[in-house]
Amino acid sequence: MGSYVLKRLFSTIPVFIGLSLIVFLIMAMIPGNPAQALLGAWATPENVVRINRELGLNKPLYQQYLIWAGNILHGDFGRSYVLNRPVIDEVMERFSATLLLGGCALLLSTVLGLLAGIFSAVRQFGWGDRIITLLVLLGISMPSFWIGLLMIMLFAVQLQWFPASGMYAVWGGGDVADLLHHLALPAVTLAIVATGVIARLTRTAMLEVLRQDFIRTARAKGLSERKVIYKHAFRMALVSVIPVIGIQAGFVLGGAVYIETVFQWPGLGAMMVKAVATRDLLLVQGGVLVAAAAYVLINLCADILQALLDPRLKS
Repeated sequence: MGSYVLKRLFSTIPVFIGLSLIVFLIMAMIPGNPAQALLGAWATPENVVRINRELGLNKPLYQQYLIWAGNILHGDFGRSYVLNRPVIDEVMERFSATLLLGGCALLLSTVLGLLAGIFSAVRQFGWGDRIITLLVLLGISMPSFWIGLLMIMLFAVQLQWFPASGMYAVWGGGDVADLLHHLALPAVTLAIVATGVIARLTRTAMLEVLRQDFIRTARAKGLSERKVIYKHAFRMALVSVIPVIGIQAGFVLGGAVYIETVFQWPGLGAMMVKAVATRDLLLVQGGVLVAAAAYVLINLCADILQALLDPRLKS
Protein backbone atom coordinates (compact mmCIF):
# COMPACT_ATOMS: atom_id res chain seq x y z
CA MET A 1 0.00 0.00 0.00
CA GLY A 2 2.89 2.35 0.78
CA SER A 3 4.33 2.00 -2.72
CA TYR A 4 0.91 2.75 -4.23
CA VAL A 5 0.58 5.93 -2.17
CA LEU A 6 4.07 7.09 -3.16
CA LYS A 7 3.31 6.36 -6.80
CA ARG A 8 0.12 8.43 -6.64
CA LEU A 9 1.95 11.25 -4.84
CA PHE A 10 4.64 11.42 -7.51
CA SER A 11 1.97 11.40 -10.22
CA THR A 12 0.58 14.68 -8.85
CA ILE A 13 3.84 16.56 -9.54
CA PRO A 14 3.25 17.03 -13.29
CA VAL A 15 -0.37 17.87 -12.49
CA PHE A 16 0.71 20.73 -10.22
CA ILE A 17 3.18 21.97 -12.83
CA GLY A 18 0.45 21.93 -15.48
CA LEU A 19 -1.96 23.70 -13.13
CA SER A 20 0.51 26.48 -12.39
CA LEU A 21 1.20 26.96 -16.10
CA ILE A 22 -2.50 27.07 -17.01
CA VAL A 23 -3.32 29.50 -14.20
CA PHE A 24 -0.46 31.80 -15.20
CA LEU A 25 -1.29 31.78 -18.92
CA ILE A 26 -5.00 32.39 -18.37
CA MET A 27 -4.28 35.47 -16.27
CA ALA A 28 -1.65 36.65 -18.77
CA MET A 29 -4.16 36.44 -21.65
CA ILE A 30 -6.74 38.68 -19.97
CA PRO A 31 -6.96 41.81 -22.15
CA GLY A 32 -5.88 45.15 -20.78
CA ASN A 33 -2.96 46.43 -18.77
CA PRO A 34 -3.01 45.41 -15.09
CA ALA A 35 -1.04 48.51 -14.13
CA GLN A 36 -3.68 50.80 -15.66
CA ALA A 37 -6.46 48.88 -13.88
CA LEU A 38 -4.64 49.17 -10.56
CA LEU A 39 -3.85 52.87 -10.90
CA GLY A 40 -7.21 53.97 -12.26
CA ALA A 41 -7.29 57.76 -12.52
CA TRP A 42 -3.57 57.90 -11.59
CA ALA A 43 -2.56 55.86 -14.64
CA THR A 44 -0.06 58.30 -16.13
CA PRO A 45 2.54 56.84 -18.52
CA GLU A 46 5.24 57.22 -15.87
CA ASN A 47 3.19 55.47 -13.18
CA VAL A 48 2.23 52.65 -15.57
CA VAL A 49 5.90 52.04 -16.42
CA ARG A 50 6.81 52.09 -12.72
CA ILE A 51 4.09 49.58 -11.74
CA ASN A 52 4.96 47.29 -14.65
CA ARG A 53 8.57 47.31 -13.48
CA GLU A 54 7.62 46.64 -9.85
CA LEU A 55 5.34 43.74 -10.82
CA GLY A 56 7.83 42.37 -13.35
CA LEU A 57 5.33 42.78 -16.21
CA ASN A 58 7.98 44.39 -18.43
CA LYS A 59 9.86 41.08 -18.72
CA PRO A 60 9.19 38.30 -21.28
CA LEU A 61 6.31 35.98 -20.43
CA TYR A 62 8.47 32.92 -19.82
CA GLN A 63 10.65 34.86 -17.36
CA GLN A 64 7.57 36.07 -15.51
CA TYR A 65 6.38 32.48 -15.14
CA LEU A 66 9.74 31.14 -13.99
CA ILE A 67 10.09 33.90 -11.39
CA TRP A 68 6.52 33.39 -10.15
CA ALA A 69 6.81 29.59 -10.01
CA GLY A 70 10.22 29.79 -8.31
CA ASN A 71 8.83 32.10 -5.65
CA ILE A 72 5.87 29.75 -5.05
CA LEU A 73 8.27 26.83 -4.49
CA HIS A 74 9.78 28.91 -1.67
CA GLY A 75 6.32 29.67 -0.22
CA ASP A 76 6.21 33.23 -1.58
CA PHE A 77 3.01 33.88 -3.52
CA GLY A 78 3.83 37.56 -3.88
CA ARG A 79 2.13 40.60 -2.41
CA SER A 80 -1.32 41.89 -3.25
CA TYR A 81 -0.87 45.35 -4.68
CA VAL A 82 -4.49 46.30 -3.94
CA LEU A 83 -4.68 44.96 -0.37
CA ASN A 84 -1.02 45.66 0.43
CA ARG A 85 -0.53 42.35 2.23
CA PRO A 86 1.06 38.97 1.37
CA VAL A 87 -1.08 36.94 -1.02
CA ILE A 88 -0.66 33.73 0.96
CA ASP A 89 -2.03 35.38 4.13
CA GLU A 90 -5.15 36.64 2.36
CA VAL A 91 -5.68 33.39 0.45
CA MET A 92 -5.36 31.11 3.47
CA GLU A 93 -7.61 33.35 5.57
CA ARG A 94 -10.30 33.24 2.90
CA PHE A 95 -9.68 29.57 2.09
CA SER A 96 -10.50 28.56 5.66
CA ALA A 97 -13.99 30.03 5.20
CA THR A 98 -14.38 28.30 1.83
CA LEU A 99 -13.13 25.02 3.30
CA LEU A 100 -15.72 25.24 6.07
CA LEU A 101 -18.53 25.93 3.61
CA GLY A 102 -17.36 23.37 1.05
CA GLY A 103 -16.59 20.71 3.66
CA CYS A 104 -20.05 20.97 5.21
CA ALA A 105 -21.69 20.93 1.77
CA LEU A 106 -19.65 17.91 0.64
CA LEU A 107 -20.38 16.01 3.87
CA LEU A 108 -24.07 16.79 3.62
CA SER A 109 -24.28 15.82 -0.06
CA THR A 110 -22.33 12.60 0.51
CA VAL A 111 -24.50 11.39 3.39
CA LEU A 112 -27.81 12.35 1.77
CA GLY A 113 -26.73 11.15 -1.67
CA LEU A 114 -25.62 7.74 -0.44
CA LEU A 115 -28.76 7.22 1.65
CA ALA A 116 -31.05 8.35 -1.16
CA GLY A 117 -29.25 6.17 -3.70
CA ILE A 118 -29.42 3.08 -1.49
CA PHE A 119 -33.11 3.62 -0.69
CA SER A 120 -33.92 4.19 -4.35
CA ALA A 121 -32.06 1.06 -5.49
CA VAL A 122 -33.59 -1.20 -2.83
CA ARG A 123 -37.10 0.00 -3.73
CA GLN A 124 -36.60 0.13 -7.48
CA PHE A 125 -39.69 1.28 -9.43
CA GLY A 126 -41.56 1.97 -6.19
CA TRP A 127 -43.03 5.32 -5.17
CA GLY A 128 -39.96 6.15 -3.10
CA ASP A 129 -37.71 5.47 -6.08
CA ARG A 130 -39.85 7.66 -8.34
CA ILE A 131 -39.95 10.56 -5.89
CA ILE A 132 -36.18 10.44 -5.31
CA THR A 133 -35.52 10.22 -9.08
CA LEU A 134 -37.73 13.28 -9.65
CA LEU A 135 -36.00 15.25 -6.89
CA VAL A 136 -32.59 14.24 -8.23
CA LEU A 137 -33.48 15.43 -11.74
CA LEU A 138 -34.74 18.73 -10.36
CA GLY A 139 -31.65 19.16 -8.20
CA ILE A 140 -29.09 18.57 -10.94
CA SER A 141 -31.03 20.67 -13.47
CA MET A 142 -31.16 23.93 -11.53
CA PRO A 143 -28.19 26.35 -11.35
CA SER A 144 -26.80 26.63 -7.84
CA PHE A 145 -26.90 30.44 -7.78
CA TRP A 146 -30.61 30.37 -8.72
CA ILE A 147 -31.28 27.86 -5.95
CA GLY A 148 -29.47 30.23 -3.59
CA LEU A 149 -31.71 33.14 -4.57
CA LEU A 150 -34.80 30.97 -4.01
CA MET A 151 -33.46 29.93 -0.61
CA ILE A 152 -32.95 33.56 0.38
CA MET A 153 -36.43 34.56 -0.77
CA LEU A 154 -38.13 31.70 1.06
CA PHE A 155 -36.14 31.07 4.24
CA ALA A 156 -34.55 34.48 4.82
CA VAL A 157 -37.11 36.98 3.49
CA GLN A 158 -40.47 35.23 3.81
CA LEU A 159 -40.02 32.87 6.78
CA GLN A 160 -37.04 34.73 8.34
CA TRP A 161 -35.61 31.50 9.71
CA PHE A 162 -32.05 32.12 8.56
CA PRO A 163 -29.93 35.17 7.75
CA ALA A 164 -29.54 36.09 4.09
CA SER A 165 -25.82 36.88 4.05
CA GLY A 166 -22.57 36.97 5.96
CA MET A 167 -20.71 34.55 8.18
CA TYR A 168 -21.59 36.09 11.55
CA ALA A 169 -24.19 38.51 12.83
CA VAL A 170 -23.17 42.16 12.70
CA TRP A 171 -24.25 42.72 16.30
CA GLY A 172 -23.99 40.26 19.18
CA GLY A 173 -22.84 37.22 17.20
CA GLY A 174 -19.55 35.42 16.80
CA ASP A 175 -20.16 32.10 18.55
CA VAL A 176 -20.55 28.61 17.05
CA ALA A 177 -24.34 28.77 17.06
CA ASP A 178 -24.24 32.02 15.12
CA LEU A 179 -21.80 30.50 12.61
CA LEU A 180 -24.00 27.44 12.05
CA HIS A 181 -27.04 29.67 11.68
CA HIS A 182 -25.35 31.60 8.86
CA LEU A 183 -23.81 28.44 7.36
CA ALA A 184 -27.09 26.54 6.92
CA LEU A 185 -28.47 28.18 3.76
CA PRO A 186 -25.25 28.40 1.69
CA ALA A 187 -24.17 24.87 2.67
CA VAL A 188 -27.54 23.35 1.75
CA THR A 189 -27.63 25.34 -1.50
CA LEU A 190 -24.15 24.21 -2.45
CA ALA A 191 -24.94 20.59 -1.57
CA ILE A 192 -28.15 20.19 -3.60
CA VAL A 193 -26.61 19.54 -7.03
CA ALA A 194 -23.84 17.31 -5.64
CA THR A 195 -26.43 15.33 -3.67
CA GLY A 196 -28.35 14.62 -6.85
CA VAL A 197 -25.27 13.42 -8.72
CA ILE A 198 -24.10 11.17 -5.87
CA ALA A 199 -27.61 9.73 -5.36
CA ARG A 200 -27.97 8.94 -9.04
CA LEU A 201 -24.58 7.21 -9.30
CA THR A 202 -25.14 5.34 -6.00
CA ARG A 203 -28.45 3.99 -7.26
CA THR A 204 -26.83 2.78 -10.48
CA ALA A 205 -23.91 1.15 -8.64
CA MET A 206 -26.20 -0.52 -6.09
CA LEU A 207 -28.49 -1.95 -8.76
CA GLU A 208 -25.50 -3.40 -10.57
CA VAL A 209 -24.13 -5.01 -7.40
CA LEU A 210 -27.52 -6.34 -6.28
CA ARG A 211 -27.76 -8.36 -9.51
CA GLN A 212 -24.46 -10.17 -8.94
CA ASP A 213 -24.18 -13.82 -7.90
CA PHE A 214 -22.56 -13.26 -4.50
CA ILE A 215 -25.61 -11.25 -3.36
CA ARG A 216 -27.90 -14.16 -4.24
CA THR A 217 -25.52 -16.48 -2.39
CA ALA A 218 -25.59 -14.24 0.70
CA ARG A 219 -29.38 -14.26 0.70
CA ALA A 220 -29.44 -18.04 0.19
CA LYS A 221 -27.29 -18.43 3.31
CA GLY A 222 -30.05 -16.79 5.35
CA LEU A 223 -28.40 -13.41 5.99
CA SER A 224 -30.78 -10.63 6.90
CA GLU A 225 -31.64 -8.14 4.16
CA ARG A 226 -30.00 -5.35 6.17
CA LYS A 227 -26.67 -7.21 6.25
CA VAL A 228 -26.92 -8.06 2.57
CA ILE A 229 -27.56 -4.43 1.64
CA TYR A 230 -25.16 -2.58 3.94
CA LYS A 231 -22.39 -5.11 4.62
CA HIS A 232 -22.03 -6.63 1.16
CA ALA A 233 -23.77 -4.63 -1.57
CA PHE A 234 -23.05 -1.13 -0.28
CA ARG A 235 -19.36 -1.82 0.28
CA MET A 236 -18.92 -3.02 -3.30
CA ALA A 237 -20.96 -0.13 -4.69
CA LEU A 238 -18.94 2.37 -2.65
CA VAL A 239 -15.83 1.49 -4.65
CA SER A 240 -17.51 2.95 -7.74
CA VAL A 241 -19.03 5.93 -5.93
CA ILE A 242 -15.89 7.24 -4.18
CA PRO A 243 -14.34 8.71 -7.38
CA VAL A 244 -17.64 10.49 -8.03
CA ILE A 245 -17.50 12.03 -4.55
CA GLY A 246 -13.97 13.25 -5.31
CA ILE A 247 -15.16 14.85 -8.54
CA GLN A 248 -18.06 16.49 -6.72
CA ALA A 249 -15.53 18.02 -4.33
CA GLY A 250 -14.23 19.95 -7.32
CA PHE A 251 -17.76 21.04 -8.20
CA VAL A 252 -18.30 22.21 -4.63
CA LEU A 253 -15.10 24.28 -4.70
CA GLY A 254 -16.00 25.73 -8.08
CA GLY A 255 -19.61 26.36 -7.15
CA ALA A 256 -18.49 28.17 -4.01
CA VAL A 257 -17.60 31.16 -6.22
CA TYR A 258 -21.28 31.71 -7.06
CA ILE A 259 -22.67 30.76 -3.66
CA GLU A 260 -20.23 32.98 -1.77
CA THR A 261 -21.20 35.89 -4.02
CA VAL A 262 -24.94 35.28 -3.55
CA PHE A 263 -24.71 34.87 0.24
CA GLN A 264 -21.80 37.32 0.75
CA TRP A 265 -19.77 34.54 2.37
CA PRO A 266 -16.21 35.83 3.00
CA GLY A 267 -14.45 32.96 1.25
CA LEU A 268 -12.00 32.34 -1.56
CA GLY A 269 -14.59 32.65 -4.33
CA ALA A 270 -15.79 36.08 -3.25
CA MET A 271 -12.16 37.18 -2.89
CA MET A 272 -11.27 36.11 -6.44
CA VAL A 273 -14.31 37.86 -7.93
CA LYS A 274 -13.15 41.15 -6.38
CA ALA A 275 -9.52 40.46 -7.33
CA VAL A 276 -10.46 39.91 -10.98
CA ALA A 277 -12.41 43.17 -10.99
CA THR A 278 -9.38 45.07 -9.67
CA ARG A 279 -6.90 43.10 -11.83
CA ASP A 280 -4.97 41.94 -8.77
CA LEU A 281 -3.14 39.25 -10.75
CA LEU A 282 -1.05 37.73 -7.99
CA LEU A 283 -4.06 37.39 -5.71
CA VAL A 284 -6.14 35.69 -8.42
CA GLN A 285 -3.28 33.36 -9.35
CA GLY A 286 -2.69 32.42 -5.72
CA GLY A 287 -6.39 31.80 -5.06
CA VAL A 288 -6.95 29.66 -8.16
CA LEU A 289 -3.76 27.68 -7.53
CA VAL A 290 -4.69 26.90 -3.92
CA ALA A 291 -8.23 25.86 -4.90
CA ALA A 292 -6.92 23.66 -7.72
CA ALA A 293 -4.32 22.08 -5.45
CA ALA A 294 -7.01 21.30 -2.88
CA TYR A 295 -9.07 19.59 -5.59
CA VAL A 296 -6.09 17.47 -6.68
CA LEU A 297 -5.34 16.44 -3.09
CA ILE A 298 -8.99 15.53 -2.42
CA ASN A 299 -9.03 13.29 -5.50
CA LEU A 300 -5.73 11.76 -4.38
CA CYS A 301 -7.31 10.88 -1.03
CA ALA A 302 -10.33 9.45 -2.88
CA ASP A 303 -8.05 7.23 -4.99
CA ILE A 304 -6.24 5.96 -1.91
CA LEU A 305 -9.53 5.24 -0.11
CA GLN A 306 -10.82 3.43 -3.19
CA ALA A 307 -7.67 1.28 -3.26
CA LEU A 308 -8.15 0.42 0.42
CA LEU A 309 -11.69 -0.83 -0.28
CA ASP A 310 -10.67 -2.70 -3.45
CA PRO A 311 -7.06 -3.99 -3.29
CA ARG A 312 -7.24 -5.01 -6.96
CA LEU A 313 -6.84 -1.35 -7.94
CA LYS A 314 -3.33 -1.21 -6.45
CA SER A 315 -1.92 -3.54 -9.10
